[in-house]
Amino acid sequence: MRKHLCLLPLASALLLTGCISMAPDFERPEDVVAPAWPADEAVRNAVVLTEGLQQWSDFFTDPRLVTLIRTGLENNRSLRSAMMAVEQARALYGVERANYFPSISAVAQETAQRTPRSVNASGRDITSHTYTASLAMASYELDLWGRVRNLTEQALQAYMQSEAAQRTTQMTVIAEIANTWLTLGASKQLLNLAASTYESQKESLALIEKSYELGASSLLDVQQARTTVATAEAAMAQAKRQLSQARNALTLLVGGPVDAALEPEGMVQNVTSRLSAASNVPSEVLLARPDIASAEAALRSANANIGVARATFFPRIALTGALGTTSPELSNLFEGGTRMWNFVPSVTLPIFTGGANVSNLKAAQAKQRKAVADYELAVQSAFRDVADALALEGTVGDELKATEDLADAAAKSFALATQRYESGADSYLTVLDSQRSNFSAQRSLISAQLARAQSAVMLYKALGGGSQLAEAQKAVQ
Repeated sequence: MRKHLCLLPLASALLLTGCISMAPDFERPEDVVAPAWPADEAVRNAVVLTEGLQQWSDFFTDPRLVTLIRTGLENNRSLRSAMMAVEQARALYGVERANYFPSISAVAQETAQRTPRSVNASGRDITSHTYTASLAMASYELDLWGRVRNLTEQALQAYMQSEAAQRTTQMTVIAEIANTWLTLGASKQLLNLAASTYESQKESLALIEKSYELGASSLLDVQQARTTVATAEAAMAQAKRQLSQARNALTLLVGGPVDAALEPEGMVQNVTSRLSAASNVPSEVLLARPDIASAEAALRSANANIGVARATFFPRIALTGALGTTSPELSNLFEGGTRMWNFVPSVTLPIFTGGANVSNLKAAQAKQRKAVADYELAVQSAFRDVADALALEGTVGDELKATEDLADAAAKSFALATQRYESGADSYLTVLDSQRSNFSAQRSLISAQLARAQSAVMLYKALGGGSQLAEAQKAVQ
């Protein structure tokens, strides 16, 4: 009967724990952004947002790019670091959650004491031993005011923030690999353009020098031809550098050397499927972004922090106890009549703290108001990111069409100028100007093609695409 009575305080503690939470109710700020996306001329031709965002492996259609992204998700060191941060936050949440339950340990102890004859009435030295074996409960707080619960909530939200950071890193890695891969293809095309221009100008220089020797061309024509060769050579060196840098960037993102067979041969178009999102309503679409999830987790954590600060104004009740046996002889430790127990409840009531509790509460409330402002800023920034991406998507097609027309006209103009020079109708200066315009127009065309290919990737990232984690990773262990 006594044994059961000893367990009553522990049972009562478990029933009373977490009766009240002093944290304010969480409310997500509303009406932070406009109810619809901008409807100006820039976004009129943008992609229509319909169903849900695709998984990245469904969104990207080129198998070489898919292979590189999959490799990057396995080997990218930034993403690996973010994953380890999630593991750490999950473990720390488990540590904090363990405070819901009492900590019970098996304790075996020996106490030896020697009393000298000079202070002993028996006139001889006495050595005594006491042996104890027990189940001991460490100091356990009754969470009547929700302090432990809110500390656990803070740990949970820290875990959610780390997961959002992992999603952000994953989203960034996917988009950067795609954009760098496209840039690599564009760099190869620029190098081919510069190399072909260089070879063409070398041939023209050789012809003009020969013509000069025959007296059909002037020395000015020769010097002008040499400037075109030098310009083309400089452009080729620049293209080589850009190509090398693009390869280096892709190697870093993928986490290792890139197989040459996976590189694009030149500018690649149509590497993505049609983009779609969960809704045309911005407030719903933006919830897919991990930075919004992180800001919401920070706001929930700030709410819980207020609960912790408020709880310090109320008494803290802690329980400590043990149940076991004790004996002066080790051989008799578990015999009848050796049972022992102790139960030590304690109550701590703050009376005077020099204003520390009030200041802590004010600081927690200010932190919560800051978290609200940070959340609203995150939503507004995300709205701008998507609006900018929609503006790019809505105008890049027209820009590409105009650039194609410009490049076509420049090429034809260069060909006509060359014919007129060869027939003696124009000077070589006209050819030189046409050649520069043509080279510039062809470079602009490659840049416009790259912008067109990357615009869908940028919109996909802005909408939070590529940040979906596996269900097993989302579960809180």
